[in-house]
Amino acid sequence: MTTTFLRNAWYAAVWSEQLKEEELLPRTIVGDAIVLFRREDGGVAAISDICPHKFAPLHKGRLLPGDRVQCGYHGLEFGPSGNCTHNPHGSGRIPPTCNIKSYEVMERHSMVWIWMGDQPADAAIIPDYSFLDEGSGYDIGRRDFLRIEANYRLVADNLLDLSHSPFLHDGVIGGPETIKADINVEQDGTTVRVHRPKYNVRPPGLLNRLFRKDGERVDIWSTQRWSPPCYLLNDTGAYPPGGERSDGSGVLGAHLLTPETEHTTLYHFAAARQGLILDRNEDQEEFKEWLAEARRHAFQNQDEPMVEAQSEMMRRYPEATARPVLLEVDAGPVRCNRILDDLIRREGASRASLSQKAADEKRVVVEPLREIK
Repeated sequence: MTTTFLRNAWYAAVWSEQLKEEELLPRTIVGDAIVLFRREDGGVAAISDICPHKFAPLHKGRLLPGDRVQCGYHGLEFGPSGNCTHNPHGSGRIPPTCNIKSYEVMERHSMVWIWMGDQPADAAIIPDYSFLDEGSGYDIGRRDFLRIEANYRLVADNLLDLSHSPFLHDGVIGGPETIKADINVEQDGTTVRVHRPKYNVRPPGLLNRLFRKDGERVDIWSTQRWSPPCYLLNDTGAYPPGGERSDGSGVLGAHLLTPETEHTTLYHFAAARQGLILDRNEDQEEFKEWLAEARRHAFQNQDEPMVEAQSEMMRRYPEATARPVLLEVDAGPVRCNRILDDLIRREGASRASLSQKAADEKRVVVEPLREIK
């Protein structure tokens, strides 16, 4: 499995509501140490979290008036652009190497996104999670977060291949009758959709409560949308057998995966109900809390231990786990990983070409000395 990161991409850094004023929030994203903070105008800034003097983490310092981050060790101050703005020692001279890296950030779909590449940031490629926007018409539940001790691709594979749900999530989002399913994989550019509908089955617990609460047979729609490098949207629900989806109820689930290191993933998730609400007497706030807890239980207490155990086996036994057996249910994950591998390969080739061009431009051609007569 290729684990090199795609750099020219947006990554989910933190839910907007969770980045507070006057807070210095550390994050490690694709191996970079970053500190995020809100500027006085309400926007977000992101700079390297490593002070270039003695390498103290800047998030251990203070956020001063004027959007200045003061290192808690020796008091050097840095602005949102990464420039060192103040040296309190000696003559106050600021060495030219004292500046640090800054990152472009954007808030969209209630998430702070950060651009990790060296090419110009393209806001158009932020994946569509507009159902999370205020005014979308959806009643959004808790915006949640986990840190998983596994590579982000393993977490994505787990979400793309829901054939595990009847076994790992039996009674919650899967059951014996949902093992068999028609699987269809569609690709549109670099976006992949994995469809896994089931027909005339007993609904698992979550869908049963979402729909009729009677345990009677249903048809189930289930589509996972994947966008590179690691963003998924789960669109699922239940409706009467042989009926129409518009007669059913379901959930939209956002799964935003951020590679922290090769072996750790920041996992942001949120969900909203969709379709009909048949029980008009149901307390909607209580239902949202139940849905959030049910999803967190599935991810934290069922998915997370299994994916982390899988990751540990791969680290401890690299030879035995080098070539996994592929089943029909792996069509979606395989397609997505091939797309990601190709994007990373092309990015690497482009970077190598630019480096070679720069090296050629710096090369000085020295003519041989002519003999003096």
